Amino acid sequence: MEYKPLHDRVVVKPLEAESRSAGGIFIPDNAKEKPNTGEVLAIGQGRITESGHVIGLTVKVGDRVLFGQTGGHKVKVNGEEVTILKEEEILAIVE
Repeated sequence: MEYKPLHDRVVVKPLEAESRSAGGIFIPDNAKEKPNTGEVLAIGQGRITESGHVIGLTVKVGDRVLFGQTGGHKVKVNGEEVTILKEEEILAIVE
């Protein structure tokens, strides 16, 4: 399925939380934090200004991004859970 977000929206596939701590200790599923990093699957055309101009997005398909725990809308399509965010809800691009 192909995603086609509108305007300044971005479709992100959340990445799984690590199952081990930095020290090598296994983390049980109920103790893991909700994923807050993900891969950008699709982007909209850009933000439309009041004068009608379109400002392109900074993120691009394939970027790994960091977003807030409660940001966006979580939806499930064909068994795949994705998050749809406005670009302003993305905190950083992870390099």
